[in-house]
Amino acid sequence: MKDETFFEYPVFNNVKQVIEYSVKKYPNNIAFKIKEKKDDKIKYIDITYTKFLEEINNFGAGLFSIGLKNKRIAILSSNRYEWVLSYCSMLFGGIVAVPLDKALTDIEIINSLVRSKVDAVIYESKYSEVVDKVKNDEKSNLTELICIDKIKNARYLRDIVEIGKKEIESGNNIFLNYKIDDKALATLVFTSGTTSTSKIVMLSQYNIARNISDMQLVEDFRSTDVNLAVLPFHHTFGSTGQLIMLSSGITTTFPDGLRYIAQNLKEYHITFFVGVPILIETIYKKIEEGIEKKGKTTLVKIAKIFTKILLKLGIDIRRKVFKEIIDELGGLRFVISGAASLDKKVEKGLNDLGILTVQGYGLTEAAPVLCAENYKYRRYGSIGFPMKNVQIRIEGKDKDDIGEIVAKGPNIMMSYYENEKATNKVLKHGWLYTGDYGYIDDAGFVYITGRKKNIIVLKNGKKIFPEEMEEHINKIDLIEDCFVFGLPKKDDVVLSVKAKINKQVAEEQYPDLNEDQLRDLIWYKIKETNKLFPKYKYVKKLILTNDEFAKTTTNKIKRFEELKKMNIEVK
Repeated sequence: MKDETFFEYPVFNNVKQVIEYSVKKYPNNIAFKIKEKKDDKIKYIDITYTKFLEEINNFGAGLFSIGLKNKRIAILSSNRYEWVLSYCSMLFGGIVAVPLDKALTDIEIINSLVRSKVDAVIYESKYSEVVDKVKNDEKSNLTELICIDKIKNARYLRDIVEIGKKEIESGNNIFLNYKIDDKALATLVFTSGTTSTSKIVMLSQYNIARNISDMQLVEDFRSTDVNLAVLPFHHTFGSTGQLIMLSSGITTTFPDGLRYIAQNLKEYHITFFVGVPILIETIYKKIEEGIEKKGKTTLVKIAKIFTKILLKLGIDIRRKVFKEIIDELGGLRFVISGAASLDKKVEKGLNDLGILTVQGYGLTEAAPVLCAENYKYRRYGSIGFPMKNVQIRIEGKDKDDIGEIVAKGPNIMMSYYENEKATNKVLKHGWLYTGDYGYIDDAGFVYITGRKKNIIVLKNGKKIFPEEMEEHINKIDLIEDCFVFGLPKKDDVVLSVKAKINKQVAEEQYPDLNEDQLRDLIWYKIKETNKLFPKYKYVKKLILTNDEFAKTTTNKIKRFEELKKMNIEVK
């Protein structure tokens, strides 16, 4: 395995050290650019790194002042400046942060707040009704409600910042001098899934800070970059990702919503973002459509061949040649993809344009990054190399050297909260059993083949990773999304796929086909896809739907929920 680092960065053991380092190094850099709309007028507010640290200390001192020292506080909000301010203030003062998914149902939010035993919640006003329900629940520990907006029946976040400011000005340094226990519980993070079944990951600041330090050693983060905070902060991929921005002197901006991503890229001149494959693939699709509309498809293909030849000679002119395309994306320079596999064509296509695009891999339980590609080492389809201080091995290899990915490092979680059985299942002698299957090639690149729990085993013992099939079936134009599963038949299973029809493609490209004809066409295309695989992997049954699949907030299909809908027993 490659054990190289390309950049210098100190080893930090807590988040306070990370941010104080950045403030010292980039005091006047803009940490956040915030858009405010009022009376149809837009203005932008810049928060420098120095100002951000001041706000952290003021808010943290305010939280201490109202009795929340050594307590637990949940955050229920969309991505915004106050989310990051709240999170960092808690970490600076040893308050346990509990990020919640804003997309949960009211029942799930209530369940989460009760299960995590939080003492307070910081939230946006639109969640007032559900928060009030929790406050009145006899099982709840809630004593303080802190609203980001000014409303009745809750403390106003800005008022607490002012309380803390006055405390510090009067000489109260309790928060400023708080000594962080690096390896104590810092945050409780719910894994994806419904909160009744999801596990709660216990992470320390040591876990998070060491992961930040490792990422800094291999990825090309620049203090001149402008980031668009797309990933939801309640995921460690989003929250640790945001801390990496703050560790680099980068400016962070916030999107107006998913439908405005393209507009925001240009508006803020975004050079960098971390995203999930569906977003990155959508952006690339729009690039291709734009090239096609201008009648430049052939020209761009020729230009890519030309720039590749020069690149092999050590001459990189991609960003000059494709400047017009890159400018349409605001000047995008660097993209990190995670949470699922990125289409090889998309990763290659963006890199061919001069937009560095790499894949990473991790889990909430690893704070989160275990492996990643970097500007020097990429192999399409892989997840790169382990982080500097992370060890990866493959356990229980089959004849193809595929087995479970097992990891060890300073970023591995403390345990699952109040779930010893689940903890003992995945943590063994310091090693995290990820539940992902994969292999390591001769050069040391790590590859994922699929989730252990999703493997389909045929009667003859052959193993099938449905993710491999889905990647190809999802390329069929008439299919918007799909999942592959084993349909029980006597003592064996029939490899099947449930697919959602892409209505837009059907209406625009096949307007004369009726429902039966569309089905026949889709089935024909699936059979053509089958030919890419050995016969035992052939999909033999198709189920079509127009309904949306049940998904997690990272856009992964909840397979077992979908199987239950079809009355298929889940073992």
